[in-house]
Amino acid sequence: MPFRKKIKKQHVDQNLLQEIFRLKNEWMKIKDIIDRSVEPSEFGLYELKIAEAKYFYLLREARHRGVSAR
Repeated sequence: MPFRKKIKKQHVDQNLLQEIFRLKNEWMKIKDIIDRSVEPSEFGLYELKIAEAKYFYLLREARHRGVSAR
């Protein structure tokens, strides 16, 4: 059995929070662009839904793990 380096829960939780903040910013930027568009493209709306889904998925994961940004 190969030896594996243990990953600390704190490190994983910190990375999860960083990714949540990054995805929220990405989602808000895309949402702002779509809101300002006169006629948003299908691709733009698709990207908006993907960014939103990723963000909410990670929020649920953080809630399940008991992670807080405080």
